[in-house]
Amino acid sequence: MNQLVNDKVALHDKEQQFAQTVAEQKSTIYTVCYMFSQDADEVNDLFQEVLVNLWKGFENFKHRSDIKTWVYRVALNTCISLDRKKRRSATVRLTMDINLFEDRDEDTRQVDMLHKRISKLQPFDRAIVLLWLENLSYDEIGQIVGITAKNVSVRLFRIREQLKQMSND
Repeated sequence: MNQLVNDKVALHDKEQQFAQTVAEQKSTIYTVCYMFSQDADEVNDLFQEVLVNLWKGFENFKHRSDIKTWVYRVALNTCISLDRKKRRSATVRLTMDINLFEDRDEDTRQVDMLHKRISKLQPFDRAIVLLWLENLSYDEIGQIVGITAKNVSVRLFRIREQLKQMSND
């Protein structure tokens, strides 16, 4: 009977730690999910998938890296995997949603153009841009995606050139 009580207490503690981690890292998770979709429903689906994967790996997280680094890594890997699956079974989504009050100033158009161009990048490059836009250092980006800081620098240079060459479609 004592073991059952200990197990329940341990599970409750784990759930509390997980809930606290999610609360602290919520914006990080949403930022990654948003980079892989602008559709609110799809972003929420991605968020849920990331939470499932975080929960699955939470017990095995050894704190060898910062929790934010681990969350980024799980979120990026989840979104990249789901993005690949989605691209393999691409479907055309029809929508009739029109927002007549949508902000259309120059800044908004530029942000939309940048987001469209970034969404055309390969998932790994998109992840690097996202982390760079989050003001992470090259060392932190490299640690999250598993490459050297020098390689991050080279890839960012190439990504910038690629973004410059893209059309405004």
